[in-house]
Amino acid sequence: MTQPFQLPEFYVPYPARLNPHLEEARVHTKRWARGLGMLEGSGVWEERDLDSHDYALLCSYTHPDCGSEALSLVTDWYVWVFFFDDHFLETFKRSRDRAGAKAYLDRLAAFMPMDLANGFPEATNPVEAGLADLWARTVPAMSADWRERFSLSTKNLLDESMWELANIGIGRVANPLEYIEMRRKVGGAPWSAGLVEYVAAEVPARVAHSRPLGVLRDAFSDAVHVRNDIFSYQREVEEEGELSNAILVLETFLGCSTQEAAEISNDLITSRLQQFEQTALTELPRLFADHALSPPEVAAVLAYAKGLQDWQSGGHEWHMVSSRYMNEGARATGRPALPFRPSGLGTSAFDLGSVFTRRSVELRRRSFGHVPFEKTGPSVIPDMNMPFELSLSPHLEHARRGAVEWARRMGMLEPQPGDPGSAIWNEQKMRGYDFALCSAGIAPDSTAEELLLNACWLTWGTYADDYYPVVFGQSGNLGAAKATTARLISMMPVDGTQPVVPVTVMERGLADLWLRTSRDMAPAVRAEFRATVVSMLESWVWEVENQLHRRVPDPVDYAEMRRHTFGSQLTMYMCRLGRQGRGIPEEIYRSGTIRSLENAAADVGCLVNDIFSYQKEVEFEGEVHNHVLVTRTFFGIGYPEALHICHSLMRRRVEEFEHTAAQLLPVLYDDWKLDAAARAGLDGYVAELRNWLAGVLHWHRMTRRYREEDLHRPGDALSTGVLGSGFGMSAARIGLRA
Repeated sequence: MTQPFQLPEFYVPYPARLNPHLEEARVHTKRWARGLGMLEGSGVWEERDLDSHDYALLCSYTHPDCGSEALSLVTDWYVWVFFFDDHFLETFKRSRDRAGAKAYLDRLAAFMPMDLANGFPEATNPVEAGLADLWARTVPAMSADWRERFSLSTKNLLDESMWELANIGIGRVANPLEYIEMRRKVGGAPWSAGLVEYVAAEVPARVAHSRPLGVLRDAFSDAVHVRNDIFSYQREVEEEGELSNAILVLETFLGCSTQEAAEISNDLITSRLQQFEQTALTELPRLFADHALSPPEVAAVLAYAKGLQDWQSGGHEWHMVSSRYMNEGARATGRPALPFRPSGLGTSAFDLGSVFTRRSVELRRRSFGHVPFEKTGPSVIPDMNMPFELSLSPHLEHARRGAVEWARRMGMLEPQPGDPGSAIWNEQKMRGYDFALCSAGIAPDSTAEELLLNACWLTWGTYADDYYPVVFGQSGNLGAAKATTARLISMMPVDGTQPVVPVTVMERGLADLWLRTSRDMAPAVRAEFRATVVSMLESWVWEVENQLHRRVPDPVDYAEMRRHTFGSQLTMYMCRLGRQGRGIPEEIYRSGTIRSLENAAADVGCLVNDIFSYQKEVEFEGEVHNHVLVTRTFFGIGYPEALHICHSLMRRRVEEFEHTAAQLLPVLYDDWKLDAAARAGLDGYVAELRNWLAGVLHWHRMTRRYREEDLHRPGDALSTGVLGSGFGMSAARIGLRA
């Protein structure tokens, strides 16, 4: 069969190495698979399928340094997960049997008990039997923290197959941000990262959920998944009718050819690998220092990072040779024979040819080559029709007056002694920003005092987010930014005690808001609410660091961090506070369906803001954090094309929000057997998210913060904000530059 596109030139800076215990793993895993009924008679595989797929070769490439026993165990895990994937396809995807699929998946969680003494149910098929065997052989060597994390990633891998099944059933192709998010769950690479810990070293529990390790895991996962999508496009899309494939997603979203989509997919792999390298080199050392990790803990994290690199290169090499994938014409990744290439012990990982591929060099150059304060001209605002009716609170004027008075009382409207950075606002500017108008749109049903509190939070958040880039970003003073953030976090005690005595405008404002907002909260709710504020504060430090390096962020990292820098989680959580006590299990808010709704809404708000604030941020503030600029940089295109992409992505995220609310939310209700009160409460929350979207857009249209005439007023172009400062193409064909 003719290949649908030519395979691109891949960025593989760490060539694969082969584990010497390959043949032992092959013999062991075939005996294991046959003993569990995965081969003859399974209706899924015959012996020749297992031989041709050669998962022992995959694991020997991805784990080149482990011993024979560990290699055989990990190989069994991969045989199991690929058998599950094919078994699920044959049993449920082809027949579209959703009810049967859910019952099948629900049972599998019982085969991963945290305590092996609890035992396992009786297995009814090879997938259940294999999982029980593997769990019992693996978890005794690992901590309780690892068991929980690996169990969750396995559950995500299994459960989110329902998402793929639902999309196949209605012929729906995901948008790019939705796809990246869901592919991490169904693609299995986070699960693979857990096995890297088993083979290499378990990361310390106290940093396992930190941003640097999360970025390493996610960048690794995205590169693994998109690479797999390139090699498996022909089998999945053309032969199996699969819709979950990055090339198809980009073809559909960008309106480009399959070859162009394959090249863009490969650029995304390169960008994610360069993000991995950036994180490992710049963020890990600070993580070690900030948490005072011991030498063995540092060694464990570094061994884990190396294990992910080994997996990345080994996985690529396996795709080049496995009969499971399209690999005709694949370009070899072997090292070039150059007279100056180093040789000898310790130099096997050197691959100059892959490090300096034409496209990888160009991507890195664009990322670090942006010249700040570029002349842009006025921001172009496309037609942004939000399909949600705007409602404004009748208490708007009360909130306007109260927010200005509160800001004056906190000291935000005039310079403060000893803090020259505080001279960023005055009363005229704050009245023009009109944060109460935003609150009146996003929370139209609030009481007068609730609305005022909301407006004060927006005021404080935007003031603080204006302060960080002016005081820390332009000076590159990362240490001061971190110290300021630590002080701000200390203003929010979770035990109800008095906070540290505030000494700055930002500290006074946050201490006051924290007390007013959290005093009547239950301890668990207070802790969760605090976490949303902390994530926003820490994301501003991330922005300062990027400003220091003058680096335009990777598109995926930017989109995910933008939800934090924009304050989306904070304002959305405040919407949820009124839903307490309505019979809604907290687990519902952590479900994939609700997270999809919230992330889609957050991304729409972030894209709206970045479109409106483009001139303010790029021309007047020298910012590198803007969806339109990130899109320009990744694709190597101009402002009009990048704006079109961002606008298209915004519309697709709105459509996803509506699809999730209309199609997936009722399924969630049924799956959880929610009563009428809980369903009404969640319906109310979705209505509040719609208000949030309509209110955010209306505020951007009305505020005196982003228009060119506002920016030319003396002192007004200072920064971004919670409501201030991608990825994607469309019907307008864009000439892609290397």
